[in-house]
Amino acid sequence: MKHVSPPQILILGFLSFILAGMLLLMTPFATVSGISAVDALFTATSAVCVTGLIVKDTPHDFTFFGKVVILLLIQLGGLGYMTSATIISLVVGKKIGLSERLIMKEALNVLSLEGIVKFTKVVLIVTMVIEALGALVLTIRFLPDSGLGQAACLGIFHAVSAFNNAGFSLLSDNLIQYRGDLVVNLVITTLIIVGGIGFIVMSDIYGYWRKDLFKVTAHTKIVLTTTAALLVAGTLLFLVFEHNNEGTLGGMSLPDKVLASYFCSVTARTAGFNTIDYASLRFETYFITMLLMFIGASPGSTGGGIKTTTFAVVIASLCAIMRGAGDTVMFRKRISYNAVSKSFLSITLAVLLICAVSVLVLKFEHIKYLPAVFEVTSAFGTVGLSIGDGGARSLSALFSPLGKILVSITMFAGRLGPLTIAVAVAKRSEARFRYPEGKVMIG
Repeated sequence: MKHVSPPQILILGFLSFILAGMLLLMTPFATVSGISAVDALFTATSAVCVTGLIVKDTPHDFTFFGKVVILLLIQLGGLGYMTSATIISLVVGKKIGLSERLIMKEALNVLSLEGIVKFTKVVLIVTMVIEALGALVLTIRFLPDSGLGQAACLGIFHAVSAFNNAGFSLLSDNLIQYRGDLVVNLVITTLIIVGGIGFIVMSDIYGYWRKDLFKVTAHTKIVLTTTAALLVAGTLLFLVFEHNNEGTLGGMSLPDKVLASYFCSVTARTAGFNTIDYASLRFETYFITMLLMFIGASPGSTGGGIKTTTFAVVIASLCAIMRGAGDTVMFRKRISYNAVSKSFLSITLAVLLICAVSVLVLKFEHIKYLPAVFEVTSAFGTVGLSIGDGGARSLSALFSPLGKILVSITMFAGRLGPLTIAVAVAKRSEARFRYPEGKVMIG
């Protein structure tokens, strides 16, 4: 493994999780009536990549063992390959070497190796505590609707799924029956937001609260500001576009409309739970949803997409270019040229991937343009929202094996990030000279 780079190890690690999950789901006691290899691969990829697109009805087509496997894959995928591997190494007493720390740095999107093993322990503790609190509240809420055992299963599964931004549900209608329930909506959305802002931001906020930090970092400020702006804008746009749509918000009271709009704004950013029928949305709402799915969560989080910081840096850079400014500045901090160029590259690669897969899906699946692009964008953002197959499953359930594999590849690329995959497969430049400048007319 000496010549394998950290990004390549991350890819191999996630692939190993997916392959193991696929084999477990293909065992006779994981499903009620069997599952094909492609469907098992799709489900395992969706779980590990914390997406939530489903080609089988999770509560009815999988046994208790199968549901446990899916839950375990969601947890491992949310924590990430190196975090999970490091935790296992610490448990068995294995020393964490420099090479492992370099891979952990890549996996967690941190800027230095300092205290990275301790940070990994904190990630595990924070994850377990938050998920436990969410599971407890949800179990108490579900208790009047079912027995203690069923309520506990629902509470634990949905808490883990929400914090890891997965969107898998043990209810065939997802959370539609609870769309007016304040407790369920607020607990699920809070778990999604906390899981989506990233462990680095959580650590910064905790350090600032403890007075260990004089002020939070520029990264944290960018994440929190962008997240808040997207949540508010998404909520208002959903409410404006859908308030009189009888297929979605039209028949609700004003408080329920606001709550449902807020839930849609939160879940569109990589979570995939739904309290309304997405097949009934208006075209303008589909566009807003796809934009939110494309942006996704924040670096070092359990979510996918291009990430909030990438979006914010690109917007700030474009504003700087239009003003004729030499530097991209945010919160009185200059953003490095390397960060700006990576942000533009990440968005470019993401757009190219979505366009390419969408064209292939349209070619081979013979479906309409909007459902195809929505499904592919949802897969890339590891969101899990879908226009649907007319039942409980995602639209991908109607795809051919080739179509399902294409969507699986998109989920995988969205979870690791197109930039990570590009770095893993691209040959590093060894050029030690510069060519003379060429004049090119732009615009």
